Amino acid sequence: MYFSSSVLSFSALSKTVCNLFIFPFKVKFLTGIFPLLFVPAAAGVMELWAEMGEMLLPIVIAIIPVTVLVLVSAGRTTQALTSRRAAKKEAEHD
Repeated sequence: MYFSSSVLSFSALSKTVCNLFIFPFKVKFLTGIFPLLFVPAAAGVMELWAEMGEMLLPIVIAIIPVTVLVLVSAGRTTQALTSRRAAKKEAEHD
């Protein structure tokens, strides 16, 4: 949740959408509004909990591999971008 607001804030700063003076106010707004976006999803889960209880094992079996897949792909992407950036800096120095 805070990571998303950080990414949005960094993007806004790097693209000069907002200046550094307004930045703290925008970050506070984003971190305040993001929890409200997750309330409807949590309410839906709570409402359907009885029906989901019957399907708990398939849900867990689906969630765990997908979580691992997302973590591995994010890590590999980060490694590839970092090595590409390092290679580019090394090529500039040569």
